[in-house]
Amino acid sequence: MDKISVIVPVYNVEKYLVRCLNSIVNQTYKNLEILVVNDGSTDNSGEIADDYAKKDSRIKVIHKVNEGLSSARNVGLRNFTGKYVGFVDSDDWIESNMYEVLHKQIFEHNTQISVASFFTATDTISTPRINLVKIPDGVLTAEKMLEYVFRLDLYNAFHIVVWNKLYSADIFNRHSLMFDESIKFAEDALFTPSVLLTAGCTGVYICTPLYHYYQRPNSLISSLSVEPKFHVLNAINMLIPMLEGRGNNMLVTCAKKEYCYQASLIVDLCIKVRDFKHLKKAQVEMGRYFHEYYEITIANPERIERIKQLIEYKVAK
Repeated sequence: MDKISVIVPVYNVEKYLVRCLNSIVNQTYKNLEILVVNDGSTDNSGEIADDYAKKDSRIKVIHKVNEGLSSARNVGLRNFTGKYVGFVDSDDWIESNMYEVLHKQIFEHNTQISVASFFTATDTISTPRINLVKIPDGVLTAEKMLEYVFRLDLYNAFHIVVWNKLYSADIFNRHSLMFDESIKFAEDALFTPSVLLTAGCTGVYICTPLYHYYQRPNSLISSLSVEPKFHVLNAINMLIPMLEGRGNNMLVTCAKKEYCYQASLIVDLCIKVRDFKHLKKAQVEMGRYFHEYYEITIANPERIERIKQLIEYKVAK
């Protein structure tokens, strides 16, 4: 049985870590290496992880100074020994058969990546994500997967995230791929497309949701702080020249469309919290690729109208 390395970055999640680790150690797929990277937690997270390691020899805990999520994941990528690699965030949890299903799909289709749908979870309910357009069965090319990660409006259950995917370790061993530690928010927006662009791998998609993405009230992604949200624009901006180098105009257009959409979310937030310092900057970023947004979204005039209104929004004097 192939070994799967599961990388779990941990920072101040004592409330959620037991739930997360229980869901991993109780997987139906037993040949796991569980790398828990404690990124300088100041609560009891490190002690909880150490206690689990004493009870389960598959768990290895690495303690380090706090340097952020990308740094913690990179420590895992430098230390794994498995044939396949997965990621689980420490406030989330997974279905008991997640890695059995993902491994089976990779083996049966002879691909380097398998992807599952996922749930958006709260303390009381998990709601499955749904793609508006069906992803076909069978083997997917890197180009098709790139299209799916850049079309969140249509393929919201495939997504740009790393944690609903299982990767062949060869991808990382051959190309030395790491997370960019300068990106402090939406790190996956750069990493996932970089993997697909660099490794040129094939994949397979399972529409069954297997991962529970917990919406933590005090997480960075749900916070009302505007400035960190610009990191996702930086990530996409770094990808555009790579896509242009592939000569695939459709993918370039998709990436620019997503840039405009992500900028629109920042404008929405600026208006909500009355952060007029960043509002104009976000509106300018929206305008950079409005043409590409229009080109892809032409069949949805209400979405185009929303973008126009946000670009033209003026603060009442």
